[in-house]
Amino acid sequence: MYMTRQEFEHIAAQLRQKVLKISTQFFASRQDAEDAAQETMVQLWRYCEQIDASRNIDALAVRVAKNCCVSMYRQQQHTADINQQTLKNAATDASPQQQLEAKDTQRMLNEALSLLKPRERELFDMRAVMGLSNDEISSQTGIPKTSIAPMVSEARKKVMAELIKRMKQ
Repeated sequence: MYMTRQEFEHIAAQLRQKVLKISTQFFASRQDAEDAAQETMVQLWRYCEQIDASRNIDALAVRVAKNCCVSMYRQQQHTADINQQTLKNAATDASPQQQLEAKDTQRMLNEALSLLKPRERELFDMRAVMGLSNDEISSQTGIPKTSIAPMVSEARKKVMAELIKRMKQ
């Protein structure tokens, strides 16, 4: 017998505390831990009607939380590697003024990206950084292909609005 949404809602608060504890142990940043816990709960919610109610949901939640933490960590490292390469390229080919502007732009971009929700950031990076197609993103995330373009577009809008705001300051 599979779990119902009502059954999941009944245990969600308890599960969230467990996954937040796992995430807090994994990340030094409280915000990253919160994001990982939230992503874990979203994934559990999305698949709760496919979970066998007789199985240990706590163990499943812990496993999903650990996987979310690892995915977020890898994504952060991948983004940091790309950012470092961008700065390195700017440092070797540009004047001191251009180097300073590149660093400032990179800082503003990082700050804007940090405001995205974990799912938005994941989709943004999959499209902008990794260059994946909607089909590839859909197969990796389970999100319907028709939903990906609007979600990526919304993330881009948020990043651009934040960059514009910061440039005006």
